[in-house]
Amino acid sequence: MGSARGAGSRLLGFLSDAVARGATEALRALNLEGLAGRPIEEIFLGLADYVCPDGGSIDEGIAREAFIETIADLAGAGITDFDGLTADQMQTVFELYATNAIEARLCNDIGAKTVTLPTDSREAARVQAQLNDFIRRGVADALTTARAAAAALTPDRVLAFVGRIYEQAFGILQIMGDVEAEGA
Repeated sequence: MGSARGAGSRLLGFLSDAVARGATEALRALNLEGLAGRPIEEIFLGLADYVCPDGGSIDEGIAREAFIETIADLAGAGITDFDGLTADQMQTVFELYATNAIEARLCNDIGAKTVTLPTDSREAARVQAQLNDFIRRGVADALTTARAAAAALTPDRVLAFVGRIYEQAFGILQIMGDVEAEGA
């Protein structure tokens, strides 16, 4: 998950800058001031190459997929105005990204047959929903704990908790797959 963690750190840095100095200044720092005042989806699409530099590795593809999925999730999370982005909304955007990145990595693990999902589509959908809830809560709890402790969300902290949550979710998925295999 190296590329996804790096992308998460860049996203968090940009969002923190936007909350602290304003959207226009944060965009200007990346030579993207032409996006100022545009709809949030356009701004985030314009950020894609900064947050997730294009590449050919699976990890880079996972990071990019997670970022695009995050853009699609913004409106559903009630985040529509980049100029008025609050600290809570910044956290929500990062939660969405980290959740999407972990889920995309788990999907890759399933595709690589590292772990298995139930063969029944309804059961597989239930497992996916449970994992999504677990991952989202884990990310939210880690961010809330860091904020409560007034700890800076450094790239190292981000890498640590995203990796930890991925490993926990992977373990859960592995156990569920083992149970499914035993029942078959």
